[in-house]
Amino acid sequence: MNAHVVYATITGNNEDVADIIISAFKSASINVKKTEISQTEVDELEQTNIAVIVPYTYDNGSLPDEGLDFFDDLAQADLSGVVYGVAGSGDTYYMSDFGLAVPKFEAQFTKTNAIKGADGIKINLRPDDKDIILLNAFVSKLIQKAQN
Repeated sequence: MNAHVVYATITGNNEDVADIIISAFKSASINVKKTEISQTEVDELEQTNIAVIVPYTYDNGSLPDEGLDFFDDLAQADLSGVVYGVAGSGDTYYMSDFGLAVPKFEAQFTKTNAIKGADGIKINLRPDDKDIILLNAFVSKLIQKAQN
């Protein structure tokens, strides 16, 4: 079984989120690939069992600029059989716009025939100990869904 974690980051917070997710996959003996969103083609996700997107939310609910092409291409992909999850950081300062990239990417995944493996996770800024526990549970759910 393998996983692919695709992340976008400005501050490094989302790369931290991606690294926590990757560590959890490795602890479960899952082969995992990590790529930055602007360096990743959506069709690469067709070759994996589990796809995880880790986007940040910019400004007032905007998607990462460097991930806009990936986001658009995702709607055209056929990821039947691939289990997906989305987790990303944002800033609660933006209140109702906090972490909007997470549900936006989840909505885009629904167009791909992929299988939702876990509810999206929104993290305020840099992940803390509580977030690490949430992310480990997130990965466990993804693995469990992929094994079923």
